[in-house]
Amino acid sequence: MIVSNTVITVSRNEKARSIMGRKTIIIIVALVIATVGAMLVFLYVQGVDDRAVAQTQPRQVLTVTSQIATGESVEDAMQAGKFELAAVPESTILAGALDSTDAIESMVATSAIYPGEQVIAAKFGEVGSVSNLGIPEKRLAISVQLTDPNRVAGFVSPGSEVAVWLTQGEGPQAEIRLLLENVKVLGTGQTTVASTTTTDENGQQTTEQIPLTILTVSVDQEEAEKLRLAEKVGELSLGLRTADSEARLTGGLSANDLFR
Repeated sequence: MIVSNTVITVSRNEKARSIMGRKTIIIIVALVIATVGAMLVFLYVQGVDDRAVAQTQPRQVLTVTSQIATGESVEDAMQAGKFELAAVPESTILAGALDSTDAIESMVATSAIYPGEQVIAAKFGEVGSVSNLGIPEKRLAISVQLTDPNRVAGFVSPGSEVAVWLTQGEGPQAEIRLLLENVKVLGTGQTTVASTTTTDENGQQTTEQIPLTILTVSVDQEEAEKLRLAEKVGELSLGLRTADSEARLTGGLSANDLFR
């Protein structure tokens, strides 16, 4: 009986030690997991802090001090002192921002660049890739010569939008018709004076001095063809448009329609 009680006691002690051993292992594993987790959280937070600091740390970037005009060369801008290095926070630096002019030194500005702007390669192109006229994408620039009355007495200027009429024929056969509803003027050239001589039915000749000015306009291919042909068959004249002007293509008007 004593032996039996001793065996039971030993068995219970071994079972208790086994349970305590498992508990100890579980506690140790939990502590290890907690320690690793804490380390991972610390490293993550530290990484976030490092990235945040890096984003606020400044970096030297090339910026513009004075406006650079469309078509102006980098060389001219450099000579005029229009570039300078400035410390800019990493988070505000534009993609492609430059820290020197080495990559663009032989190029020209493809659009106006204003003071304070960061210098990026995308705003520069090779010589000949840009026009000071500012021709819209996929459009053409052509020039036409007009008298002062036909160009609204000189009130048409670069940026103006105009309607274009064609007058052709003489006397009862004369007619006028809207040719183009809306054309943008890109530039105006110098005014020259041309002499025209007319002879009346009595043979009397009259010489007149007529100012002529070249206007350059933005057109597509079809509009360019119409203007070029219209110059050969008649006389062009412009109407200056405003934001709410109305001009629409119609059948036009002939001399016989004037008093109907």
